[in-house]
Amino acid sequence: MNLREDWNKAHKFISVQALSLLAAIQGVWPTIPDDLKASLPHSFLQWLTYGLMIVAVYGIMTKQGNLKNESPDAGSH
Repeated sequence: MNLREDWNKAHKFISVQALSLLAAIQGVWPTIPDDLKASLPHSFLQWLTYGLMIVAVYGIMTKQGNLKNESPDAGSH
């Protein structure tokens, strides 16, 4: 396995941001008070998770050339 040439800019990738947010939400969810969870729709966490996964896949599949100090064809994650 080899790292991408632009691995040090991974924090700017949409896919990395979406998956990081997903991990943070999943990690914090158990600490949210039950009364607050009860005020949300039953499938809230499920649909939020699906949405963030779709955003991550979109980020993986699209070329993101708007990263600072990078040419439009350099980054593809």
